[in-house]
Amino acid sequence: MHKTNRLLLVTSEFPPQPGGIGIHAYHLAKHLEQEGFQVKVITDQRSQSGQEEADFDASLKFQVQRVVIRKLRVLMYFKRLQLLFKHVKSSDILIASGKFSLWSVAFVSLFYRKSYFAVIHGSEVNLKKTLLKSAINISLNRFSKLIAVSHYTKDLVSKEHSDIVLIPNGIDIASLENSIPITKTLEGYPRLLTVGNVTQRKGQLNVIKQLPDLLEVYPNLHYHCVGLPTEAEAFMEVAESLHVAHHVTFHGRVPNETLYDFLRLSDIFVMLSHETTEGDVEGFGIAILEANFFGLPAIGSLGCGIEDAIDDFQSGRLIKNYDSLMFEKSIKDILSRPGHYKDGAKIWAQQHDWKLIVKHYIAVINK
Repeated sequence: MHKTNRLLLVTSEFPPQPGGIGIHAYHLAKHLEQEGFQVKVITDQRSQSGQEEADFDASLKFQVQRVVIRKLRVLMYFKRLQLLFKHVKSSDILIASGKFSLWSVAFVSLFYRKSYFAVIHGSEVNLKKTLLKSAINISLNRFSKLIAVSHYTKDLVSKEHSDIVLIPNGIDIASLENSIPITKTLEGYPRLLTVGNVTQRKGQLNVIKQLPDLLEVYPNLHYHCVGLPTEAEAFMEVAESLHVAHHVTFHGRVPNETLYDFLRLSDIFVMLSHETTEGDVEGFGIAILEANFFGLPAIGSLGCGIEDAIDDFQSGRLIKNYDSLMFEKSIKDILSRPGHYKDGAKIWAQQHDWKLIVKHYIAVINK
């Protein structure tokens, strides 16, 4: 155990609202607390009433301080800094996760000598505007150690920063094991599934655009999308223009137990993510590992953090996100060897249990 274990985690996202950075932060805090660290979390309130967050925070064994949502975002910036300066005095270790967290914790490091660590996920270090890019690089120089969640993310900053350790994302096997199946059926065969915010980055549109070719081979194929329907209406218009809308369903955000049923009942998980013009990228893909736990193999994009989330030819396949022929061949390969890919997916998921992943964080903190 670290000689001092008072740890402050500053994160841009945190459950119960969805988001990969938040899921990572939650499990990091939870498992560090279980390992004997005194954990506090500073994060934002993302719902208008804050009741959902309040109920969630009340169930935790560690303290969470929320910055109340305001119309004037600048007021939230000041409140974050106020909370940070308040709690840094009683903390020995600070971990920053997310863009504003990197900036604010780096700023605090000018005033207090502590152990500072930054977790980098992808988009927050892939900024296209020169000024913002420079600000992030200056901030990263203030940390004792940078922790990248994938080789792709590490490569984004390796030219400017050499002291980087790679620790992949994980999943909480214990909570997944306790999930209870609900009797349900899913339309189509094969049933393709994407879980995540319906946006350009997550790649749902890439799948939709390739459905005309896939339907020539698999006429009963159905594409199921679970997650916040941010751009679902626009994507469905594209599906209608391609005459494939009746093969696509946007289910919206669903409870975890319902989500787990989608994972049990689908045939292939798909995440054909790509980088947006603003630099928004997929840094890893936690949802892929959760799918793997249920024996669901995945097809994901090359050229992003998903390369670290899929064991190619074992837990799934890695392809170019616009390659329809490779997409079709990968589906055929997985469907023709269901036992091989199901077993490979489960083995891969077990290797990413947070009980194992947290040991790597502790090793970095103790070094």
